[in-house]
Amino acid sequence: MTPTATSSTFSRPSPRRQSKSSHVDATHCRSRGSPEIPGLPVNAAAESRSATSRGHGNAPLTPEGRLRLCLRIDAGRPIAHVAAEAGLSRRCLAKWYARWRAHGENGLLDHSSRPATSPARTPEDIADLVEALRRQTKHGPARLTADLQRLHGVTLAPATVHRILVRRGLNRLRDLDPPTGEQLREVIRYEHDRVGDMVHVDVKKLGRIPTGGGWRMHGVGTESARASKRTGPGTGKVGYTYLSACV
Repeated sequence: MTPTATSSTFSRPSPRRQSKSSHVDATHCRSRGSPEIPGLPVNAAAESRSATSRGHGNAPLTPEGRLRLCLRIDAGRPIAHVAAEAGLSRRCLAKWYARWRAHGENGLLDHSSRPATSPARTPEDIADLVEALRRQTKHGPARLTADLQRLHGVTLAPATVHRILVRRGLNRLRDLDPPTGEQLREVIRYEHDRVGDMVHVDVKKLGRIPTGGGWRMHGVGTESARASKRTGPGTGKVGYTYLSACV
């Protein structure tokens, strides 16, 4: 082996080690709702979002954990040392510390990736027109697109119409009243913290059985059957009884 080959062999970085390092930095620097990071596997991104949403208040790298790291920096520790101890990149911790100094604890909360403005968003008057057609015709996005073009000369993509319906809660026909198109009332469930907080009482009305049986026993039109229907002491109607069940 020549010296040149030996030098190039030892100076070449390990691709596996490089990808692992970039994966760790990307995972820790990623906040909930942020866009996908190039080179980060899709399943790893999903696990990162899921772990963030399931984390409890005192877990590391949540707002409480970020606050503890910022307090260490305020105590005089170098930011690079604190980041290394927490398994973070210095850039990520510097971002959180800058937010901590500018906004306090509110700056350590996860930020939404939604843009501040959306100039290309569909105007509200067009969205109102889509909503009115949806309530009137109950058509889906594809037919609504054709209706808009035919009736109002408005050109929209079916995907755009679908997003408008989702944004306004009209994407499912089961949520609309078929005759009027109005929003159905939300079902309210009654739930109680402890057993016995709610008592349910059911009353069942039952007919009493005459002495010796009624017409089912003696036959329709017989003297015994007619006697069970007469009024008066001893021979009167037996009436009803009520059975109450409490749960």
